[in-house]
Amino acid sequence: MNHRDPPGTFTDVNEAVEEEWEAETTPSERVRRVVARAYSPVSAGDVAEAAHTSPKTARKHLKALAREGFVTAEPGDHGATVYRRSPESLVVEQAADILDGVSTEDLAARVREMRERLSDYQAEFGVESPEELAVDRTNRSLAAESTPAAPDRETIREWKRLRRNLAFANAALSIGNAERFVDGDRRDREPRRDDTFA
Repeated sequence: MNHRDPPGTFTDVNEAVEEEWEAETTPSERVRRVVARAYSPVSAGDVAEAAHTSPKTARKHLKALAREGFVTAEPGDHGATVYRRSPESLVVEQAADILDGVSTEDLAARVREMRERLSDYQAEFGVESPEELAVDRTNRSLAAESTPAAPDRETIREWKRLRRNLAFANAALSIGNAERFVDGDRRDREPRRDDTFA
C-alpha cells in the first residue's frame, strides 16, 4: 500500500509560462516578439492580446517599430491599421543568421555554386524562371505545338527554393562585405597606438 500524500494542485503550465514572460519582459519587448512572427497583417488589438498589454500600449510600440522599419503598417478592413513584419527586416534577420554560421569567403563560394545551378535550370528549360516556364508550357499547349515535358513539381520547388536561397545569400554577402568596410573605415579613423604617443 502506498502511503504517499496525494499531489498538490497543479497550475496550468501555459499560464505559468505566460505570467513569467510578462514579469520578465517589458511591453515593448513582448509586442516586438509577437509581431516578429506576424507574416500576415494583424491588428493592434490582436498584438495587445498576445503580448499581454493594452491596445493603446501595443499601438504605441507598433508605431515605433514601423518607424524603425521592423514592421509595416497598412490600412486594414474598415480603415483600421494592421501590422506585419516588413520584408526588409526579414531579409536582414535571415542574412544575419547566415553570417553567424558561414564566413563571407565560404558564402561567396556557395553563391557561385547556386548561380551555376540556377543557370543550369534556365538552360535546361529555356526560360529565366519557373513562372516563365509555366507560361511557356501553357502558351505552347494553346498553340497546339508539341509541348516539351514539364519538370516534376519537386524540380519546380527546388528551383524556387534555390532562387530564394540565392537572394538571401546575396543579401548576407552584401551585408558581410559592407560590415568589413565599415569596420575598416572605423579602424582607419581610430588613432593608432604609435600615433597617440608621438
